[in-house]
Amino acid sequence: MLCATEQMLEKEWVVMRFFNTRWVIATLFGLLAASQLLAQGTPQPRGMGGWGPRTPYARMYDPQSVATLTGEVVSVDKFAPAKGMSYGVHAVIKTDQETLPVHLGPAWYIDNQDLQIAPGDKIEVKGSRISFEGKPALIAAEVKKGDDVLVLRDGSGFPAWSGWKRR
Repeated sequence: MLCATEQMLEKEWVVMRFFNTRWVIATLFGLLAASQLLAQGTPQPRGMGGWGPRTPYARMYDPQSVATLTGEVVSVDKFAPAKGMSYGVHAVIKTDQETLPVHLGPAWYIDNQDLQIAPGDKIEVKGSRISFEGKPALIAAEVKKGDDVLVLRDGSGFPAWSGWKRR
């Protein structure tokens, strides 16, 4: 028969073992949940329609391929750059050398800017030359129309519509 002290120690051991087991199970569930979040990729801010700064489309902007083009706007259209993204706006501009689509940004952002681009406008666009769907295009960082300037991205390509830089 166990004495009172031994019985008390045995009860404490059983209680400690019970709580340690629960702690291990909770830790395992936490690690599982964390691995599921990491497997889903980098979370994007809500309400951006896939236009967040860390998406594959946004990473197409290459600061090493920045060019400045001047031309006349031929058309302004909405397009979806990738499956699951909300519509964006691109302007097709005709320069002396080429006719090129210029990706401006998400429609929900572009449509709410003071500077609006329309066919017939003469503009200067600074942006990254890319290949989009196998064809040359430009992702705009800055658009000048007359004395007005619409800044869409910073020098590294971080989108103006993404708010504070959370890199």
